[in-house]
Amino acid sequence: MTATTSPPRQQWQFGRIYAPDEAWLATAEPEPIIEPELPMIDTHHHLWLRGGHRYLLEELLADVSTGHHNVVATVFEECHSHYRADGPEEMRPIGETEFVAGIAAMSASGSYGKTRVGAGIVGAADLTLGDRVEPVLLAQIRAAGGRFRGVRHSAGYDADPIIGNSGAAMQPGLYRRPDFRAGLAKLTVLGLVFDAWLYHPQLGDVIALARAFPASPIVMCHVGGFLGYGPYAGRRDEEFARWQRSMTELAQCPNVVVKLGGMVNRGAAYDFHTAAPPPSSATLAEVWRPFVETCIEVFGAYRCMFESNFPVDKMAVGYTALGNAFKRITSAASADEKTAIYSGTAKRVYRLEW
Repeated sequence: MTATTSPPRQQWQFGRIYAPDEAWLATAEPEPIIEPELPMIDTHHHLWLRGGHRYLLEELLADVSTGHHNVVATVFEECHSHYRADGPEEMRPIGETEFVAGIAAMSASGSYGKTRVGAGIVGAADLTLGDRVEPVLLAQIRAAGGRFRGVRHSAGYDADPIIGNSGAAMQPGLYRRPDFRAGLAKLTVLGLVFDAWLYHPQLGDVIALARAFPASPIVMCHVGGFLGYGPYAGRRDEEFARWQRSMTELAQCPNVVVKLGGMVNRGAAYDFHTAAPPPSSATLAEVWRPFVETCIEVFGAYRCMFESNFPVDKMAVGYTALGNAFKRITSAASADEKTAIYSGTAKRVYRLEW
């Protein structure tokens, strides 16, 4: 997840994170907000200072308020930001939660507007600690000021180095390991959610995990991690069919819900690196529609939730167009279904209150 000091946008590589090209984004054709009154909870965004890129409360709120989608609350997703500089290695991620809890408290004061940033916090913990992860989780709960809702422990692995794994030491099969599963059991006992993240050829690992832990609430991030670059480029139809089969099987596990979003950088269906001007919401809606509609069809609207994945997806699109793209895709949904996708599922799964 390391953000890279940005070379020219035309030299960016899929699977790597760069600071967004603000000047390029500013050339986008203005769009009116679609369904501006629809309450939205952004269930997946980051806050960081990394690689010379600042994305904190003010930057997030500037994006959210541009064009004024009705974003009422957000969920912060771990991103290796502001870890403690010293102390036991397993406790260093507590620093990220402390940092976000402070921002959430600032937002909750009302001094920064109506959006409650960090109403839920999904932090980091090394679940391969097994039983020894419990004190880490308890420390996370204490640090979050009542906002800690779960853990993301990513498992993205591909043998081709062009893809870029979740971590330098990542190996296949993380979610099948006994030590990881012992840690997940501790997470579940504490009433916390597990956010899963890996690549679509690995979805069998999440399916096996969900079946082995039917009482564990699992959130599948980024529509199941579809890959469209490197060795997967030029194989869109074949890989989509593979992804679709796996997501259909995963949806049969009632303890799993899915986040709709996060398709810019790994999915690689739209070459935003060379695009001029930035893509419109209509353009992105057509690119993302097969993935979003498949998820809604197999999981049902009441097990789907919107995410922006900002500032990562800001590399390709501004917040106004991103939100409009999803609203275009879901335009035929009922009012109740839209409520579920854009706020209701998130409130239920992450137990959000503000």
